[in-house]
Amino acid sequence: MKLSRKYIPLIVGFAIAIGVFIGGKLNFTDTSDRLFTSNSKKDKLNRLIDYIDYEYVDDINTDSIVDVTVNGILNNLDPHSTYIPQSEMQRVTENMKGDFVGIGVSFYTYKDTIAIIRPVEGGPSERAGIKSGDRIIMVDGDSIFGTTMSNDEIIQKLKGEKDTKIRLKVYRRGENKLLDFTVKRSDIPINSVDAAYMLTPELGYIKINRFAESTYKEFKKALDRLQDQGATKLALDLRDNPGGFLGIAEQIVDEFLEDDKLILFTKNKSGKIEKSYATRRGDFEEGEVFILINENSASASEIVAGALQDNDKGTIVGRRSYGKGLVQREMALGDGSAVRLTVSRYYTPTGRSIQRPYENGKNEDYYNDYYKRLSNDELIDESHIRIADSLRFVTPKGKVVYGGGGIIPDIFVPLDTNVHNETISYINNRGYISYFVFEELDKDRSAFEGVTRADFIKNFEVSDDIVVRFQNYLSLKERVQITFVAYNAEIKQLIKASLADQLFGHDAYEEIMNTTDDMIEEVIKLSKNQ
Repeated sequence: MKLSRKYIPLIVGFAIAIGVFIGGKLNFTDTSDRLFTSNSKKDKLNRLIDYIDYEYVDDINTDSIVDVTVNGILNNLDPHSTYIPQSEMQRVTENMKGDFVGIGVSFYTYKDTIAIIRPVEGGPSERAGIKSGDRIIMVDGDSIFGTTMSNDEIIQKLKGEKDTKIRLKVYRRGENKLLDFTVKRSDIPINSVDAAYMLTPELGYIKINRFAESTYKEFKKALDRLQDQGATKLALDLRDNPGGFLGIAEQIVDEFLEDDKLILFTKNKSGKIEKSYATRRGDFEEGEVFILINENSASASEIVAGALQDNDKGTIVGRRSYGKGLVQREMALGDGSAVRLTVSRYYTPTGRSIQRPYENGKNEDYYNDYYKRLSNDELIDESHIRIADSLRFVTPKGKVVYGGGGIIPDIFVPLDTNVHNETISYINNRGYISYFVFEELDKDRSAFEGVTRADFIKNFEVSDDIVVRFQNYLSLKERVQITFVAYNAEIKQLIKASLADQLFGHDAYEEIMNTTDDMIEEVIKLSKNQ
């Protein structure tokens, strides 16, 4: 039942009591006797909830009252203390764990049918014989063709316990009857390393999209492979990476820093300081490293960039990062929900905090900082970056660095306004390119049989005819005539990258998009001069 707005003032009135109630349930390591000596406020809250539940004139979902009030409390704290409702916990947990149990396919709900874009390489569906372009018609005897099921509902139907079996009926173009498959569910990775390949004979490239439990292992595997291919320098791409587990960031930094170098330290409300140092296990301590960041690189990404910058290791390339210097701890609330509560601040080795100001809590100005940076031309011109001289710090080798709102790069690269054109971003974000590419592939998938990933990236060219077909496709979808006279090359690149994604995987997409990336070009140039 949806909570009516007229009850919100009543709810907010009990925010403090709810806060005490939640506090009593959290598992803090350093509890305060002063806070928890009396249960009177918690008793008052429990009595109120019971009154509403049993006596109130209308039916009210008291769970929703608690949810709304918890969010109300957290909204008055810092911008990064958040509530995770029970309905979101599985998705959030899987994303940060780095895997889930399923059948291993990426799919579209295409014309009321589950259409397989690509089975996970080596996954249970590929082993069972399912191919790109197949349509799943039935799952365990239930028809899912033509239903109005959401993607989340479909995913839940395909998921299950590990090693359990699922029966699928599949339509495949060219076959005169439905095909039967039995697939055994297994662990399916949610990759946090998007791409890993050689940019030049000496320079390797790794892109990380978040810091999950599995990220360090993925990163180390990729780094070892690149070193085997001759990498003595590395571009670590943390652009648009929102962060994740602090401990995983520390492990990755450890690969680059010499023994006993300070990685970071944290400080809680009581002033307790905990320091993290590099160990002896680093495998890239002698190599040159370039860290790519932008305005969406946050939290654990900034830990990596700040630790390396403050230790005079490598070069930070890009634009000023997001500015999140707070550490959260996830705490279960006993009903399947949880809060991620800010419990400390972290500081880079020179002692700087890179947290942006948040005096007004979770206000719109804090979250709209990107648009503020865009409007004051900071993303285009580094001279527009606002620096507080009072937050000036110096590294061991004399480099001046600043705190107070993100990591400022050593080498500034402005925003590419062609790549971030509003029309192209709109088309891409709506999924039009991916859907169009799927339809193009579906016409004749045999056209790409035998084509290797390397051959496709090096030799395949998107023809003008394909662009015209895409324009016609868009015109039907948007009911307006669209042409790409000014952005023809960008559209061709996006179409080729999407083709590569559906044929070979997301790392191929990244490799194609990087061929015209200004930051990548700058890193290649820097690597040749060092």
